[in-house]
Parts: sequence; structure tokens; C-alpha cells
Amino acid sequence: MAEFIRIYEENPNPKEIERVVAILKRGGLIIYPTDTVYGLGCDITNLKALERIARIKGVKLEKANFSFVCHDLSHLSDYVKQIDSSTFKILKRALPGPYTFILPGSNTLPNPFKKKKTVGIRVPKNNIAIEIVKLLGNPIISTSIRDEDEVLEYTTDPELILEKWDDLVDLVIDGGYGDNQASTVIDLSEDEPIVVREGKGSLEIF
Repeated sequence: MAEFIRIYEENPNPKEIERVVAILKRGGLIIYPTDTVYGLGCDITNLKALERIARIKGVKLEKANFSFVCHDLSHLSDYVKQIDSSTFKILKRALPGPYTFILPGSNTLPNPFKKKKTVGIRVPKNNIAIEIVKLLGNPIISTSIRDEDEVLEYTTDPELILEKWDDLVDLVIDGGYGDNQASTVIDLSEDEPIVVREGKGSLEIF
């Protein structure tokens, strides 16, 4: 049975954030709100938790395309090769926001991702997600939770999410209704930005 806690995005309760981080540090899986759809996440440094998420998603961990959710750009150098100033300007302009940026991975990536040439970086504009990652002290791995419903690709109601994921995760955060549109994915690993998926983030800022 998953815990179910309400956290308010405008002013997240520090005690509740501490509870979430304690679960992550124990290797727990959480479902949490972002500025787009709800995400399934775990501590990037916990191998058992990473393996659990890969199993749930039905993918091999080394091949999984999970995003790294950071609270700002300070973690970039831990996971990403040196980027040029024009790339950094794009990141600064767009983040925090509803974008996932694909960047060239560095050789300091966590073990399961060592062979990956690129990595997806997210800094969501959502205080709950930001405060969790900030207190944890390192990024969380994240993947959006999809729905089998053909009309609605993503479940937006936290109570329905709990119903579906109760036996699979350790905690579901009710941060209010989520969005049903995923992030815009931009590949910045080559010379020119490439739009991989058009989502919630506007392309006009590029």
C-alpha cells in the first residue's frame, strides 16, 4: 500500500518534503507532480530503486530513457559534458519549465547509465518537485506515468493515480490535478537544436 500525502505547490510543507525524501533515501519509488504530467521517480544513486522502475516500465535499465530531474543547473556538470555558451543560454532561458533537454552525457554518469551517449535533463517549474530534489541533494530519475486509456494519455487525478499504482510504489503525492500534456523534448547534443517531441513547452523561445 502506497502512502498518499497532500502537498500544496504554492507553499510546500517542509515536514512533508522531509517525509518524501526519507522514502527516496530508503530506495522508495514516488509519484509526484511536475509542471506537466505526473512522474514516477526515485533517487538516482539507488540502484535497487532504479531497477524497480525499469521493471515497472518493462525496459532494461541500461537502455531506459529516463530523465534526470534537477532543482537547477548546478548538477549539470556531474552528468553532462562541457556545453558551449549558446547551449547554456538556451537552458537558462527555458528552465525551470516544461522542457526536457537531451545533452551529451559525461563519463561520470551513474553506473547503470555509463554507456549512454546522451542524457535527458529536466528542471520542472513546480515547487514540490524542486524542493524534493533540493533536499535530497542529487537528482531523481523520472519517467512519466502513462495511461492505457486511448483518449487520455496521462492520468491527471491523483486519487485515480493512487488507485492504479497503489501496489507498485511507496508514495503518491497529491499536488492537485496534473496536466495531460508532456514536456517538449529538445535535443541539444548536436550542432543544431532538434525538436524530438512537441509538448507543453512553447517553441517560440528558441
